[in-house]
This record gives sequence, C-alpha cells and structure tokens, in this order.
Amino acid sequence: MRGEGLEATPAVLGTVLAVQANFYRVQLDIGERDGEVKEVEGVGGEKASPSPLTPHPRILLCTRRTRLKKIGQQVMVGDRVVVEEPDWAGGRGAIAEVFSRKSELDRPAIANVNQILLVFAVADPPLEPYQLSRFLVKAESTGLDVILCLNKSDLIATEQQVEIKKRLVNWGYQPIFLSVSRGINIDQLASSLKDKMTVIAGPSGVGKSSLINTLIPTAKLRVGEVSGKLARGRHTTRHVELFELPNGGLLADTPGFNQPDLDCVPEELASYFPEARQRLAVDSCRFSNCLHRDEPGCVVRGEWERYQHYLDFLETAIERQTQLNQQADPESTVKVKTKGKGQTQYEPKLESKKYRRSSRRTQLQELQQLYQESEES
Repeated sequence: MRGEGLEATPAVLGTVLAVQANFYRVQLDIGERDGEVKEVEGVGGEKASPSPLTPHPRILLCTRRTRLKKIGQQVMVGDRVVVEEPDWAGGRGAIAEVFSRKSELDRPAIANVNQILLVFAVADPPLEPYQLSRFLVKAESTGLDVILCLNKSDLIATEQQVEIKKRLVNWGYQPIFLSVSRGINIDQLASSLKDKMTVIAGPSGVGKSSLINTLIPTAKLRVGEVSGKLARGRHTTRHVELFELPNGGLLADTPGFNQPDLDCVPEELASYFPEARQRLAVDSCRFSNCLHRDEPGCVVRGEWERYQHYLDFLETAIERQTQLNQQADPESTVKVKTKGKGQTQYEPKLESKKYRRSSRRTQLQELQQLYQESEES
C-alpha cells in the first residue's frame, strides 16, 4: 500500500462512533481535517498517505462481515476496525477486522476509553453526597482515570464552593467547578479531554448534553429539563455515541441513570475509595481478606466521612456475591432476603414440593378426581 493513492486503498482504518441495530457508523482515519493530511497505518502495518483533495467521506455506514458473526466477534462503540473495500459513492462499507481493545466497559458498552468524566450539579438538582459517592465508586471500579466536574456553579455562593471543594478533597478528588450557561472553566475542562477518548457519565438533569453541545457545537444534542416535583432530570440520551472534539479526542455521551450498579467483589471495594487506599498505603490490615468492618487490626475502619457509605456498599456487594454463588451452586439450601437499605438476612430454601402450596387449579382438579372416584364406587 505504500505510495498508493486513496483510490487504490483496498481497506481503511477507523473508529466506531455508534451502533444502531446491525449497522455501525465508522469514522475513518483518512480525509482532510482542517487542511491537515494524516498518515494512517493500514493493514499489515503499511502506511497510506491520502490526498488532501479527495472528496471521500470520513464517516461510513458499515455492516459486519459474516466471518466475524460466525466467530462471535462483537463490534462496540470505540472499537478500532478495518473497513474493507468501502463504497465511497454510497457511503457504505463492511467491517472485516476488530483490533484488540485497550479497555472495555460493559455499562455503557464502549471500548478503548482513557478516562471517565463524571458530571454532577451543585444545584437544580441539588448535590446528593450518597449518590455522588456511588457514581465515584462505580467509576473507580473501571480502573480508568476519573475527572469530577460540578456544573451550575453560578447558582451557589463562593463560600459554598469552597466548602464543597474542601469536602471532596478529603474524599480524594479535585473537582472542576463549571457553569455551562456562563461558560465558566469550559476551556480548563477541554484541555483535560484533548487527544483522549472520554466517557461522560452522571445522573440525568445535571447538564451533560448541554456540556457536550458547548464543547462540540456540531453535536446538537437534545437538552432536557429538570422535573420540579422530583428535582431530577429527564433522560435525553438513548444510546452511546462518540463525538469528535474540535481540538482532538473523542467524547462519548451515555444514557443518564440515577443509581449505577455496584457489581464489584466485596474484597476489592475498599480499593475504590481513595481515603481507604491512602490508609492501606501507609499500613496493612492484620488479615489479608479483611472486609474492614469489625475485624481486629483493621487500618481502614475509622472516622472518615464516607466510611458509612463503604459499609452500605459492602452489604450490597456481599448480597450480590452470595446470589452469584447460589446460582453457581443450585444445591445451596440458603437464600438471601433483602430487608431494606443495607440490610439482608439469610433464610432456608423450601425446595421440597411438600412445602409448596398447591394452586387453585390443581386443587380443583384434585376435587374433581375425588368426585369421579366416589361416583364410580
């Protein structure tokens, strides 16, 4: 391929921007961008230098080759792919290969992410520490870098900002206070996103879509309003989609949700709290499998603000792990029963049929059978 023009290129590389039904929107690594011609790596490590005057589109609507379907190779948003023999006139192509992923998230389903941009609002809706803590733990569990932004900072006084920042610094985070409507600290955030693939997440109504529209004016996302009755936002994003940042990099919009799932292993939960990590870096617990509740010689247990959050999340993680163990062991005689926030109890399973109450239909059939037997006798 070296030295050949774009017209002779049998395959091109690209990034999957969106997945819709069985079609994939792929942004190609070829074409003109602000007058700059990018040399791209082709199949087999060869180089191809496309002409800056080429009118070919940068985005193609692609299908997946049958061969990939047969081997079970899924295509995710963020995947680096090879598109074979693109139909430039029709704007179509076929994905023939998916490169190995550097990272992978299951919810939202997206590959090759570098960092998570967690967006909350300090007002309208009001900042909820417990909800924020849950989002932070979920973000930390991915192993990616976390950027915490607090939008609508123009709605609170400077003293409140100072107090909130002090609190979050104790949690182990340096928040960026934003105001999308006033354009406050937008440039600071944009520099943190440059040349990286970032997933934006957070509850509905905090201004994620408005922030994306500010960072990427061509995105033109629909913006929802906050419900006055529930003090929560309405969902506006329905699927995962990547948008190209003007100064380089990609930003993934994700559907808003108010309570992310905590699907972590109980023994690993403490590592998702910077405060706990700091304590463990100085000293270690007496037991290697310490859950940091009431074990002797525990260095994590103590007077730090989110310790109660940790205990609540730990109960959820233990409950989930127990349920998974039960599914793996169908002969288990114990089941978990939830009794409210952070409270569970264990009860014996009543597997034997003699403990089960017969349905009304079964009872009626038994009565009819007894009647028939009495008539015959």
